[in-house]
Amino acid sequence: MSASVLFMSMSLDGFIAGLNDGPDNPGGDDGAVERLHEWSNPAAGDARSAAALKEMEDAMNATGAVVAGRRTVEQVDHWGGDHHGTPIVVVSHSPAPAAAAKYPMVTYVTDGIESAMAQAKTAAGDRDVFVHGAYTAQRALEAGVLDELQIHQIPVLLGAGLRQFEVLGSRIELDIIRVIDTPTATHIRFRVRR
Repeated sequence: MSASVLFMSMSLDGFIAGLNDGPDNPGGDDGAVERLHEWSNPAAGDARSAAALKEMEDAMNATGAVVAGRRTVEQVDHWGGDHHGTPIVVVSHSPAPAAAAKYPMVTYVTDGIESAMAQAKTAAGDRDVFVHGAYTAQRALEAGVLDELQIHQIPVLLGAGLRQFEVLGSRIELDIIRVIDTPTATHIRFRVRR
C-alpha cells in the first residue's frame, strides 16, 4: 500500500527557506536553502552520512508520484516536467498556466488536496507519493491525507524565513518510525497518528 510522505530539510527552528523566498529568489536570502541541503553532499570518509544519503535517495527514487503546491513547482519550473520520472500532481486554486502545457507528466488539480492526493496515489500504484511544499503539507495534514514525514533536521538556527509548519488548525500527533543520526543532519521519519 502506498504512503504519502513529506520529505523536507529543516533548520532546528523550523525553517525550510530563508527570507524573501520566491520565484525570483528560490530558497530565499543568505544561502539558507543551500545550508539546509549540505547534508546531501557528505564529506569523503563520512560513512554514516553517505549511508543515510543512500537510504534517502533510494526512498525518494522509489516514489511513484509527486504532490506539490503551485508555488513550489512554479519556482522550479515544474522540475522540467520530470521529477524522477514520476507524474507530478500540482495542488492549485486556479488552472494551470500555459507554461505547464509543455510538461505532459504535470497535472494541475483545482478541487482540493484530497483529490490531488487520490490522483497521485492512483498514479503511484503501490509506490509512495512524495510530498513537497509547506502549504501543501499543512493542508494534507489537516485533511488527513499525509501519512508520514521524513524530516532532515539540520543543526542550524536560521532565525527567519519560511517555516514548514507555520499554521496548523489543530495538534497532530506523530510516532517516530526511524532516526538516523549523522554529523550533518538527524534524519527522522514520523508516521502521522490516526
